[in-house]
Amino acid sequence: MDANFGMIIAIAVVSILGLWIIFYFIPVGLWFSALVSGVRISLLQLVLMRWRKIPPAVIVNNLISATKAGLKLNRDDLEAHFLAGGRVKAVVNALISADKANINLDFKTATAIDLAGRDVLEAVQMSVKPKVINTPPVAAVAKDGIQLIAKARVTLRANIKQLVGGAGEETILARVGEGIVTSIGSASNHKQVLENPDSISKVVLSKGLDSGTAYEILSIDIADIDVGKNIGAMLQIDQANADKNIAQAKAEERRAMAVAAEQEMKAKAQEARAKVIEAEAEIPKAISESFRSGNLGIMDYYKMENIKSDTTMRDNIAKPQSGQSKGKSDDSTKK
Repeated sequence: MDANFGMIIAIAVVSILGLWIIFYFIPVGLWFSALVSGVRISLLQLVLMRWRKIPPAVIVNNLISATKAGLKLNRDDLEAHFLAGGRVKAVVNALISADKANINLDFKTATAIDLAGRDVLEAVQMSVKPKVINTPPVAAVAKDGIQLIAKARVTLRANIKQLVGGAGEETILARVGEGIVTSIGSASNHKQVLENPDSISKVVLSKGLDSGTAYEILSIDIADIDVGKNIGAMLQIDQANADKNIAQAKAEERRAMAVAAEQEMKAKAQEARAKVIEAEAEIPKAISESFRSGNLGIMDYYKMENIKSDTTMRDNIAKPQSGQSKGKSDDSTKK
């Protein structure tokens, strides 16, 4: 009795395991859902999807969604896109949204956009509802030297045809910033820009900044303009400081040259005085030689000494005495 009961349990377990394996590889419920939804697919194809490591639910459910939306999609195309690493659900939803919005989007373009790394569903939604992005603060200087800091809001609409290979939002922001700098820089006065900020939008829009990008620029609105620094005055101050430093350097150079010339002249004067002293030292020798040779007599020598003494006396008389100079200074002080 126990042996028969154990055998019955074993048979039941094996049967349940076998049914689980059968229903895992043969998703009968999924096949029935596809059948009642109008999607023609066989049980063999579902089994083969399992063997190709493709979740049948992903393919069948998206085929059902597309069929109910009135789209005719090929099962093999969906499988190929899944095996290529694409997002089948996003592509199908994008195709349905584009069809409802009367946007021309075929399956091949949608899969190419998805495999390129872009969100194809978001792109379709941006075609229906444009997206607004804010530029970072852009600083530019008008011709009068006043800095202006502008912020803009750019309204974009996705360009389905340019999503593959087209530039992204970063390029749009860079081009808009460049246009703002050009527009403010060409203004002769910063007050003109503050009075007519829409002139910036007109100049930037006229440049065709959306060419070669994945978006179409609908509008550029200047949200805020702030007055920054007086760049022109700062540059003039810096130039004046630079000129002052150059002038100081040149003056220092001239002073150094003058000091060097003065030192050179002092050296030459000392050299001349040394030569004079050396020449004066030769005078007694010359007088002695003149005495020996008979060219100078005693009377001539006395006459020369008298002239020398007279010259010294005259020099002493011409010089003010120290006492007299002191007295004069005291008198001036009393006065």
